Amino acid sequence: MAQLFRPGANSIARIALLALILSPLGLVAVIVLQHTGYITGQDRFVEQTVPFSHKHHAGELGIDCRFCHVGVETDAKATVPTTEVCMTCHSQIWTNAAMLAPVRDSFASGRPLVWSRVNRLPDYVYFDHHVHVNNGVPCAACHGDLRAMPLTAQAKPMTMQWCLDCHRDPERRLVPQDRITLSRPYDPPIPPTSSSAFTRMCSGCTGRGA
Repeated sequence: MAQLFRPGANSIARIALLALILSPLGLVAVIVLQHTGYITGQDRFVEQTVPFSHKHHAGELGIDCRFCHVGVETDAKATVPTTEVCMTCHSQIWTNAAMLAPVRDSFASGRPLVWSRVNRLPDYVYFDHHVHVNNGVPCAACHGDLRAMPLTAQAKPMTMQWCLDCHRDPERRLVPQDRITLSRPYDPPIPPTSSSAFTRMCSGCTGRGA
């Protein structure tokens, strides 16, 4: 009687069985990996031209976030400080510090400092800073406790699930306007200022005014 299967059939069956077993494990591994800092960038420090310390400036000196990030209440982007903003203070103090040489060179040449982005969102996401800030979302909700960071890192995962967790239950995260830049938790929370239906609409973030 002729063989029904070729000699290599056993090998094929073993490979198929192994793939059947490993595929679910691989899928789980991919899902888990997508939520790690390796993919999201959470807790990753980014090297900058100037080693700026939020802990020193915002924490120890008590400088308000809006002194440097001037557009955060009026524009979609928070904006990074210009060299002129840095030189407001550093034309008077730490004038010869080696770490501030790039700032002095930038001011003398007129070429702006180049800062590396810390918090990254997908290209299809439209995040408007002033809409969030003016509706009670504190800086720390997205950026963490910057007053404790010697070097700036991405404090949150910035995933869609993370955004939705806040948009579905914003009440306990919102604060009065005079506490927007504070890192300490606020209790009790204030009611949301926008309808919960809109906060869950995809077009709110993925389309400008759609």
